[in-house]
Amino acid sequence: MHDHDFAASDYVEPDRVRREIYIDPQLFELEMERIHEQIWIYCGHATQVPHSGDYCTFQLGRQPMIMIRRADGEVSVLYNRCPHRGAMICGNHQGNTGKFFKCSYHAWSFRHDGSLLAIPMLDSAYEGTGWGADNPDCRMKAAARVENYRGFIFASLADEGPSLEEFLGKARIALDNMCDRSPEGEIEIVPNCYRVVQRSNWKIFIENQIDALHPSVTHQSTGAAAREIELEIQKKTGEAPLSYHMLSAFATLTVEDWNAFETKGYPYGHTSVGGYMKLRPRDPESLEYERLLTKAYGKERMEEILDVPIHHMMFYPGLGIQPQLQQLRVVRPLSVDRMLTEIWYFRLKGAPEAIHQRALDYYNLVNSPATMINADDMENFWKCQQGLGSKGNSWVSFHRHFGHDLEREGVMVSPPDRGTSETPMRNQIQAWKKYMEA
Repeated sequence: MHDHDFAASDYVEPDRVRREIYIDPQLFELEMERIHEQIWIYCGHATQVPHSGDYCTFQLGRQPMIMIRRADGEVSVLYNRCPHRGAMICGNHQGNTGKFFKCSYHAWSFRHDGSLLAIPMLDSAYEGTGWGADNPDCRMKAAARVENYRGFIFASLADEGPSLEEFLGKARIALDNMCDRSPEGEIEIVPNCYRVVQRSNWKIFIENQIDALHPSVTHQSTGAAAREIELEIQKKTGEAPLSYHMLSAFATLTVEDWNAFETKGYPYGHTSVGGYMKLRPRDPESLEYERLLTKAYGKERMEEILDVPIHHMMFYPGLGIQPQLQQLRVVRPLSVDRMLTEIWYFRLKGAPEAIHQRALDYYNLVNSPATMINADDMENFWKCQQGLGSKGNSWVSFHRHFGHDLEREGVMVSPPDRGTSETPMRNQIQAWKKYMEA
């Protein structure tokens, strides 16, 4: 497929998409070029690189990148490539590079901002070549634009485009809420990451994250088993552990319950599904947490913060935030039918240990290698990828409650009592169309 042969309107209609957008390798390459290597992509959190020389590596579209804390305290995002012979500068997920980067192949060295520090034998071996500190081709190339929003570092490889604040728009409420739930207004990453390679297209995953119908179907057996144990423990001790409730909710909530939760579609393709966990227990630790929040913000603001009804916000094209549970998932597409998910957990600065432990329980229950929740989803993702490869049907349906979407101040909203609407998926596919036409 040549670029001039491609028309996004051939693949996307208001209520359905062609199956090829999930299975065509050439379309995947166009997505990398026009979406993942153009718009704002989440790199990592500032607390992943707390000290000078600390770095972490990640994939941005098809590009291997490095996020590093410079000596001046700012964060740089650089292509992970030596300008000499192309070797990656950093081969580990994370580490500390010291006062400068040094290529392990020929010992070229670079400052934290990517500028050239030294080339071995520069005076004798490169005389008259134009190669040296004054030549921009001799530095590690930096991402075109980098911005920090409350500790969340984003980069764009395009020289021009909307600012990060404009791109995030009203969906920023999820990032703000995650930070505001800390009595100090700050979060810090817990240095553990679950990395999962999933055998499906990246769009299948981001559609699933804001699908309010699938949990009570896909996770029914897991939720039912958890409910059985939850009731047994409650019978013996008089109290049901919250960690079991986090899983049993998948089975105890009915379709009517899910319909009560509002889903939204924001400009630029961001989407959200309302909160359902109702995590406002009245145990002493929770009351102490609310006291600390009240001391920091006042009673009225504390209630506002804890009542923000977002269970999951999906920032297009692949950053999932769960502010109530301090969880973050980021999607790194690998190929048309492979993707890497990185799943992180955050601590609320100044919050009681019990609040940290509660969210950590959820992180492990839902995301660890031992969980059935992730396994339920990944089986479906794989089945979708396999089925989409068949010629059983040329189209993928997003018709659920189609024709009833509402618009509220520039945001698409699911119709009242129809939270299972595919409103957010329709928003995502229209964003895909716009990006791919650009």
